[in-house]
Amino acid sequence: MTWDSLIRGGRWFDGTGAPSAIRDLGIKDGRVAAVSATPLDATGCANVIDAAGQWVVPGFVDIHTHYDAEVLLAPGLTESVRHGVTTVLIGSCSLGTLHVDALDAADLFSRVEAIPHDCVVKAVEEHKTWSNAAEYVAALESLPLGPNVTSFLGHSDLRAGVMGLDRSTDRKVKPSAAELDRMRDLLEDALAAGFVGLSEMRSPWDKLDGDRYRSRTLPSTYASWKEYRALHRILRREGRVLQSIPNLTTPTSLAPYLLESMGFGLRPALKTSFLTAADVKANPALGHLMGPIAGFTNRVGRGDFRWQHLPVPFDIFADGIDLVVFEELGSGAAALHLKDEARTELMRDEAYRRRFRREYDRKWTPRVWNRDFYDAHILACPDESVVGKTFGQVGDERGLHPVDAFLDLVVEHGTGVRWYTTISNHRPKVLDKLSSLRDVQMGFSDAGAHLRNMAFYNFGLRLLRRAHTSGFMTIERAVHRLTGELADWYDLDAGRIREGDRADLVVIDPAGLDESVDQFSEAPVEVFGNLSRMVNRNDRAVTATLVAGNQVFGAGEFAPPRRTGRFLRAGEPRGTVDPATLRETVGGM
Repeated sequence: MTWDSLIRGGRWFDGTGAPSAIRDLGIKDGRVAAVSATPLDATGCANVIDAAGQWVVPGFVDIHTHYDAEVLLAPGLTESVRHGVTTVLIGSCSLGTLHVDALDAADLFSRVEAIPHDCVVKAVEEHKTWSNAAEYVAALESLPLGPNVTSFLGHSDLRAGVMGLDRSTDRKVKPSAAELDRMRDLLEDALAAGFVGLSEMRSPWDKLDGDRYRSRTLPSTYASWKEYRALHRILRREGRVLQSIPNLTTPTSLAPYLLESMGFGLRPALKTSFLTAADVKANPALGHLMGPIAGFTNRVGRGDFRWQHLPVPFDIFADGIDLVVFEELGSGAAALHLKDEARTELMRDEAYRRRFRREYDRKWTPRVWNRDFYDAHILACPDESVVGKTFGQVGDERGLHPVDAFLDLVVEHGTGVRWYTTISNHRPKVLDKLSSLRDVQMGFSDAGAHLRNMAFYNFGLRLLRRAHTSGFMTIERAVHRLTGELADWYDLDAGRIREGDRADLVVIDPAGLDESVDQFSEAPVEVFGNLSRMVNRNDRAVTATLVAGNQVFGAGEFAPPRRTGRFLRAGEPRGTVDPATLRETVGGM
């Protein structure tokens, strides 16, 4: 047989957690056609990859992204592909572009996910041709997708599409019986089209952007339990996934979801994926409760509950006050509600500052941010004398409360003040424990969102580096957690590279898993007006990324754009290959 691609002499991990072995992989017609302990004949093969001393693993599955707008404008999704991700899930956190128009989509996404408002409008206005889920899938597959894509149906998108954005964010308005029936019908349509499930949002800290309904919370937060349960029943019946997040101001709001996940009598469990398992600085005990909570739900309550977990320290960056964690404070939300000079004038006001100081000093309130300006480090500022210091240190030097030091710098320099802090996952031993928990899923990268705030596109490589250097779990187990374990739970044809599986795979040089994988960089995003986005650029780690047997990345370069990915439909047979991705064979790079 003449192979389309041949990967020679690498250590092969099949994605099941089974022991690895040195093997040759022959790829033909988009699938792994041979896994051989003896050398395969390379005669006539245009793309031979020498993987000696390297790892050959299934492409990573990223279960939590916000690429909904970017995939329309730049469907290669190169920031993920270059780090070995071959399948991404969109439609997270109740958001989406399926049922809303361009302006509504921008209002839903922009403030919550820190994606430029006008760029979301442009993406949807220029590309929306769909009116239902099946047409949306077809539209995605008309694009030159780099990785495979699959999706949740966003509840806020669904609710706004049926009720209108105004009515769906009015506390006094409940959906009519006809509107609730319509939501159920549209959810069933999405699941029939292959969507993996429904995503919800309960957190009151996620707000609308725009000028029409600015600072209202997302539509999903206004639903009643009658509405939620009506949709959950469909998910339960079809064996699909509910993604959600609790109301973070009332931690007890988690309890109904744990009960929803449980199976009683003939009622099957509801697959439930919740944000997020983390060692939060603001609540150090929380990370130790995640395992017991999920364990009780699943083993005693016969549930099917998973926490999403980012297996790296959660470092976030900000320009001035433009950061979602300030939504936790009434004073922070008040500033983010305003724009430009009106915001600056508010931050000068002494009454406002007193309110900010009170809320900052009130430590025993529900929060994600630990509210410590002594733990917020200034990276850049026109006033170079403060660079390298924390806002707390600047306050000490100037005889000011840390809040006043922060506000003074932001009032004077605006977004010219760039700083960072670590929200969670700062203790290596606790992080290792969380990453090893049976009921935790690797994910929550938020790829495509928070473009100026964080970059976790390479979270898979960073987990492998920790496993490789510390040995807290085997490489086989780490690969399984990033690939086959996720694909199985979401019922996706991904995450395996055995004979007959679609050839979505990555060749990794373990020598490249050095400290560079933990570093951040910046690069302009052409489709977002050359906005400088935070990225990861450790290209020594990934030798090659292949999607459906096509090499799309290697040696720091991308193949010419064409469609190699497809929309992965939940429940598809193993080894499904779209012939449209096989128009040509990509040679060596």
